[in-house]
Formats: sequence, structure tokens, C-alpha cells
Amino acid sequence: MSASPTITDDITAVSEVPRRIIAAWAGNDADAFAEVFTEDATMVLPGVFVSGRDGIRGFMAGAYAGPFRGTRVAGEPISVRFTGPDNAVLVTRGGVLVGDETQPAPERAVHATWVLAKQDGRWLLTAYQNSPANAV
Repeated sequence: MSASPTITDDITAVSEVPRRIIAAWAGNDADAFAEVFTEDATMVLPGVFVSGRDGIRGFMAGAYAGPFRGTRVAGEPISVRFTGPDNAVLVTRGGVLVGDETQPAPERAVHATWVLAKQDGRWLLTAYQNSPANAV
């Protein structure tokens, strides 16, 4: 008989979600990126609103072929809050990396809010939104 998950297990699992996004982005893999989202997820970026896993997949495929081609992303959790046993809000600091950068340039730095839902034992993004980290 296996032990039931603890809050520490869930914090670890929620904190892994950005790493899944980072890995998908590093491979410019729109399919892997979209699989981190629920079927009915939303993604809001400056000037962009995308709805549904298929919409997110299509948007990222176009972005990887265009403005995001050859880029990477970085992000680290700065806050995790559970709103129920199967829901969490994660806030990260990070951004888009170009070339050999190890930290995003100020114009590409963001703070992001990730709303997560646990479905079939797996944490997935149901809503994602980011904003410039250096806004006044």
C-alpha cells in the first residue's frame, strides 16, 4: 500500500510545471508545450489571448517558427499557494533568453501567474498570464 501524497509532494509537483515548459521551449516543441495545459486552458501574454490546448499548440508552433525561434525561457517559482486539494496558484520570475544569456534582458523579463489543476494525479496549467517584470 502506497502512502498518500503530502503537501510537500504537491509543492514539488507544482514547482516542476515550469521545468516542463522550459524543456518544451528548449526543443521548440509546441506539442510538448501544449501538453502541460488542460484542454480548456487559457494563455495571456502581452497583446495575446489564446484559448484551449489546440489553440495554445497552434500559437506556439507559429511563435517557434517566427519570433521565438532559437530562444529559450527561464523561470523560477517565487510563490506557491493552494486554493484547494486539486488547485494551486504559482507565481514565477523569469523570461525569454536569447543567445548565450543566462538571465533575461530587462525588456524580456516577466512575472507570471500559473493557475494549476490536478487532473488524474497530474498537475496541469489551466490558466497562464505574464506581465513585464520591469513595468513602472
